[in-house]
Amino acid sequence: MGGQVFISLLNPAMGVLLASAFLFLWLHRRTADYLGLAAAGYAFVALGFFIQDVGPELPSQLHRIPSNVSFLLAAYLLSAAVLRRFGLAVPHRWMTAIVLAGTAGLCWFLLADPSLPARIYVISIAIGVIFTVTAKRIRRAEKPHLIDHLLFWLCVLIAVNYLLRPSIVMWWVGSYETYDGFQQSAYWALVQVSQAIFSTMLALALMVSVALELMGDLRQEAQTDTLSGLLNRRGFEEHAAAALARAAGGAASAALLVADLDHFKSINDSYGHVMGDQVIATFGDVVRQTLGEGMVAGRIGGEEFAVLMTGTDMGLAMVYAERIRLKLVRACGGFVPGSLQPSVSIGLCMARPGASLHDLFREADQALYQAKSAG
Repeated sequence: MGGQVFISLLNPAMGVLLASAFLFLWLHRRTADYLGLAAAGYAFVALGFFIQDVGPELPSQLHRIPSNVSFLLAAYLLSAAVLRRFGLAVPHRWMTAIVLAGTAGLCWFLLADPSLPARIYVISIAIGVIFTVTAKRIRRAEKPHLIDHLLFWLCVLIAVNYLLRPSIVMWWVGSYETYDGFQQSAYWALVQVSQAIFSTMLALALMVSVALELMGDLRQEAQTDTLSGLLNRRGFEEHAAAALARAAGGAASAALLVADLDHFKSINDSYGHVMGDQVIATFGDVVRQTLGEGMVAGRIGGEEFAVLMTGTDMGLAMVYAERIRLKLVRACGGFVPGSLQPSVSIGLCMARPGASLHDLFREADQALYQAKSAG
C-alpha cells in the first residue's frame, strides 16, 4: 500500500514542483513565453493525476472526464512550449481540434458506449498525435544547440510511446474491461513511471534551453557597447576574426573599414559629454542602417569604429564608406550646431591572402592617418 500511495503521489507532486519552477522562471523572463506555457502544462499534469489517483470518485466514473481532459490540455500546452522554444507558431486550430476530438471520444466511450480499452486508446492516440504534429513542425527548424536536437527526439519518443504503448501492453498483459484493479495494474504503473520520466526529461531540456539563452544574452551584453549599440572591441575582434576566417576558407574577398570621428574633443569641450554621447549613438545608428549582409561592426575606442565587410571589393567598400560619411552629416544636423558639425575620416584596406585581422588593422590605420592628414 505504501508503494502504491507513493506512485500515486509521484506525478502530482512532480507536476506541482515543475509548474512552480517554470512559473518562477517565466516571472523573471517574461519574453520567453514558452516558460509560461510549460508552467501551465505541468500544472495540468498535476491536476490530471491528482483527480485520477487521489481525488474522490464520482458516480459513473465522471471524474475520469476532467482528469483526462487535463492530460490532453497538458499535452497541448507542453507541445506549444516546445514549439515556442523554437520560435515557431503554435497550430492552435489543429491542437484544439485534437483535444476536442479526444474529449468527445472519451465521453462517448464513458457514457454512451462504455469501454475502458477504447478510452485508453482515444486519449493515448490524441496525445500521441499532438506530439507527432509538434515533432513534424520542429524537424526542419534551426537547431544551433545539442539540446535542440534532444528536444526533437524527445517529442518523437513521447509520440511513439503514446501511440504504441496501449497496444503493446494490452497484448502483453491482456485488456482491461473495468476499472476493478486498474489503478493497481501494470499498465497504470507503467503510465505513471513513464510520465514521470518524460516529464523530467522534457523539463530538463527546456531548462537547459533557458540556461543557454541566458548565457547567450550575457555573452552578447559582454560584447556590446551600450552607447553605440555596436560590438565593443572584444566582441568585434572575435566576430571579425571568425568572419575573416570564413571568407578566407570560401575564397571570398574582405575589406576593413576604420573610422574616426573628427574634432570629437571639440564637441565634448564645447557642448559637454552628453552631446558627444549623442553623436556616438547617432554614428552607431548610421552604421547599422548602412550595413549589408556579412558585415561586422564595432566601436573599438572612444570615437573609433571598425567595420569588416566580406564578399566586397574596394569599389563597393568605398561606396559604403561614403554613405556612412554623408549619413552622419545629415543625421547630426538636427542637434549639433553647424559650427561643430561632426564629420568622419575613414581608412580602407582589402585583405590579402593569409592576412590576419591585426594586419588589416595596421593597413587600415595607415589609410585613416592619410585621410586625416588630407583633411
